[in-house]
Parts: sequence; structure tokens; C-alpha cells
Amino acid sequence: MLKIYPENPNPKDVRQVVEVLRNGGIIIYPTDTVYGLGCDITNAKAVEKIARYKNVQVEKSNFSFICSDLSHLSGFSKPVSNQVFKMLKTYLPGPFTFILNANNNVPKYFKGKKKTVGVRIPDNSIIIEIAKELGNPIMSTSIHDDDEIIEYSTDPELIHERFSDFADLVIDGGYGDNIPSTIVDCTEEIPVVIRQGKGIFEE
Repeated sequence: MLKIYPENPNPKDVRQVVEVLRNGGIIIYPTDTVYGLGCDITNAKAVEKIARYKNVQVEKSNFSFICSDLSHLSGFSKPVSNQVFKMLKTYLPGPFTFILNANNNVPKYFKGKKKTVGVRIPDNSIIIEIAKELGNPIMSTSIHDDDEIIEYSTDPELIHERFSDFADLVIDGGYGDNIPSTIVDCTEEIPVVIRQGKGIFEE
């Protein structure tokens, strides 16, 4: 377990996390919504391990990619209209997942018959700095709680207790939220909210 402060993430700590990712490790990290579970998107074995844990096939999963900024994001999606670009610029970084048309940079094992990719730029400096240092997006899926009332785990110590046998590193970035991101589908001309979460999207 590694404590990192969101106000000013220590570069040494960030490099330590990136080293774990580059070695095919799985990490748990804070975002601006719920805590996430993820790995480097280019590491097929780590991606497969998470998919098995979540009991889904990679190509049928709804894993999203965490990018460090808009130029990083644009490397994995087909060109978007000026209108969509302005919208992304308005809402990111923020508690949104945008579904875009994927380009050929998205690893084949993610695609299957799907031609889309879900992308996030969370308003959280810890995971942004990690993605920036890594140079690749981080595959992301939310951590769910077994509790019937609380859907998402928010306490990093309890998360560590529960996932220490599975994840190689848990980042303690303070308490997380228990509301997931708002998902907006931008693959057609008019963006559509397909899951209402923390972010308020003005359609």
C-alpha cells in the first residue's frame, strides 16, 4: 500500500507505481469518482487477469481507458468533430466517461466486434501523473463492494485488505466517492447520456 497525496503527488512515488505497471502489475488507484482497478492497456496478460477476476471476456468488457490529457486521448479514437472536441474540452478533466469510435491504436484484444472505446480523464492528479509518466493509458474498471447498501468501496484501507491478494499495489489517495462517472456516448451525431453518475452533462 502506498500513500500518495493528491495535492502534490511525489514524483518518486509516481515512478514506483509506473514501474509496477510496466512489469505487468495490477494497481488500485483513486479517481475523481470511485476507486479503480487497472493495468497498462498494452499488457495483455494483466488485462486478461482483470477480465477473469471480473468474470468477463476482454472483447465483451466495458473497461475504459484513463488518459492523461486530450492529446493522449485522441491517440486512441478516430477524429472527432469540432463540436465534440469542444465538449470534451469543457467536461474534461472530470467525472465523465466518453464513448468514442476507436482507432487502430486500441489493442486488438479489446475490440472484438466492438469499434468503440470508453475514455476518461479524471480530475485527480495522482492517476493523471501516473498515466503521463507511463505514456500509455491505464485500463480502468470500478471496484465494487459486496455490501448490499454500499455499491462501491471508498476506504483505501478496507480496499487494501480485500484486494491485497489480487492487486500488486494499492494507492491510498484518501477516501473515494461512491458515485461512478457519467457515461456519454459520442459515437453518433448527438451525444447521449447512457448512465447518469457524478457528472452533470448538459445535453
